[in-house]
Amino acid sequence: MLGNKAFILVGLSCLTVACSVNNKLDDLANTLNNRWVLDNDTITWQVKNQHHDHLEFSGEKLSAIIYYGNNETGNLVLNRKIVWPMLRTVPNDTHASLIHEFPTAISPNIYINDVLYKSEKLTDVSFNGVLTLTSSLRDNLTLTRVLSPSTEHPALIETYKITNTGNSSQNIEITSLNYQFKTPAKDGVYGAYTITAKSNAIPKTALNSGDSIQFSAQFVATKTAENRDFNSQDELKKRVNYIASLKHALVLETPDPILNQMFQFSKLRAAESIYRTKGGLMHGPGGGRYYAALWANDQAEYINPFFPFLGDNNGNESAVNSYRHFARFMNDKFDPIPSSIIAEGVDIWNGAGDRGDCAMIAYGASRFALSFADENIARELTPLIDWCLEYSFKQMNTQGIIRSDSDELEGRFKTGQYNLSTNMLAYGALKTSSNLHHQLGNEAKSAEYSKRAFKLKADMNNYFSANVQGYNTYQYFKGNTKLRSWIALPLTMGIFDKKQDTLNALLSPHLWSADGIYTEAGNNTFWDRATLYAFRGIFAAGETDIAMRYFKYYSRKRLLGEHVPYAVEAWPEGNQRHLSAESALYARVVTEGIFGIEPLGFDRFQLAPYLPSEWPNMCLKSIKAFKQEFDICVQRKRNKFEIAIAHDNQINKFDWDGIAPITYTFD
Repeated sequence: MLGNKAFILVGLSCLTVACSVNNKLDDLANTLNNRWVLDNDTITWQVKNQHHDHLEFSGEKLSAIIYYGNNETGNLVLNRKIVWPMLRTVPNDTHASLIHEFPTAISPNIYINDVLYKSEKLTDVSFNGVLTLTSSLRDNLTLTRVLSPSTEHPALIETYKITNTGNSSQNIEITSLNYQFKTPAKDGVYGAYTITAKSNAIPKTALNSGDSIQFSAQFVATKTAENRDFNSQDELKKRVNYIASLKHALVLETPDPILNQMFQFSKLRAAESIYRTKGGLMHGPGGGRYYAALWANDQAEYINPFFPFLGDNNGNESAVNSYRHFARFMNDKFDPIPSSIIAEGVDIWNGAGDRGDCAMIAYGASRFALSFADENIARELTPLIDWCLEYSFKQMNTQGIIRSDSDELEGRFKTGQYNLSTNMLAYGALKTSSNLHHQLGNEAKSAEYSKRAFKLKADMNNYFSANVQGYNTYQYFKGNTKLRSWIALPLTMGIFDKKQDTLNALLSPHLWSADGIYTEAGNNTFWDRATLYAFRGIFAAGETDIAMRYFKYYSRKRLLGEHVPYAVEAWPEGNQRHLSAESALYARVVTEGIFGIEPLGFDRFQLAPYLPSEWPNMCLKSIKAFKQEFDICVQRKRNKFEIAIAHDNQINKFDWDGIAPITYTFD
């Protein structure tokens, strides 16, 4: 892996638009050494040296974080950390999901010629939505484990296949696994929980050359007296079918297979992390800590606006449900809405005060309402959006800037009383909410929001503009003297007044690193959410080749590097957890950044599919937003571009100059 110092030398070679265009888009990505190889829709690691990694995958009743790799002798190291979000523990707070770990030792016993084998030499690992670990048990015997969450049951499924690749017969016997752990009743909201790991036995069998035997294990937790009986192979098939269903929705087709696959995995991680709670379907970030709960940033702002494009029913339902939960806390006194609604909807967390949560909610809900294009839902969400904007107005100082206690990082870094993030999100919310009210026929409110957006833009420019570390860009808060990652937000919101210096600052050694954009200059902490917002902003600014050069690097590192296969939360905090909403932000770099899709109405959107200089064409197919299913393709045509939009068995083609965004309205 390329170190930070070496990377900075590469990054310094191109910090301006003119310079960037003269560099091949793949040059930066090619500085990386891949641990994994991409083959169709599967990534594979051929094990040659010691390495450990972890990934998370989820179903409606559980999430599993799988720690895997090999030790110094090459033997498999495996730990299955399973989270059951609806089996609540005491105290019933944000982190009160039942969690249990199952190390490699909790596996079926395998006897080969009457000898118990416990060591497995890991030979290769692959992932395509399920995790496959292949090991050598001894000469000419291989063991393949496939791990998968059940789509509907509180179970992790692990199937096993032993294959004889030699010329002589081997006697194989599998003893049943009967692990059980019962939690104390006093520690559970619903009393005692029973945790089990079980597998079927296979009596001594002669395994001839070329033959295989298969068996499976289930890792399950239930309430007392609950019975869970299901077939492991059936559950694995349901997971495979679920993965396939997402593969054929919102399909990215570009000349770059890494971007295509990273986008595919991002859809999966975004959509799978939805839990069937007593408070309805709730999307959860994950990471071993954040389940059966909702946040104004992760759900309301980051992921909900993505779900209409994917067309996933559970995703859209969970989005509407999350806004309904937040709407419960509107009040006449305009006290803050809580940052998080926890414990399946029965409690709240507000430990960081007002993080700009109303701006987050209004921004996400207005975009969701327009893209989802259901008038009844839009009218239901509009009071919440309006309340959140009115709350924001009430926090304004005499300079027209909105106050908040912190931002989404909850005080980890200084924000002052008035930060750029809260105000930019409110600005984005005003613009989209103006379009929403116009769509609903509320012209007076639409005009009011448009006017307020115009004024807030001017006020923000007056308040936040500053020379920071030599760049004429934005100070994150008054008196801030260090560059911050969220200076990308004006670009994301379509404000390009300080585009060049902001771009140079973001990609300078002060902020850009081997792992993405630092949160603050001089501090090696990074959060992927800020990097992904920055990519969206640079694409939106029309600096396609600059954005693509760094986006390719980031995508290759996350898909084929040392920690795969998703966008991560942060480092050093959380050990780069695979939080789900970050994957949605990756997907939105494609939908809103590369293709420039911005909702304007239930049947209208703006698009700006800026084609990178080295690509002849690109497509985004099976888009499900605006109550349509449609494709967008763009290709070079002489000195211009041809955009083709296909829907309802017709294809509309038109030329585009590649400069200003255009508006498309469905017939």
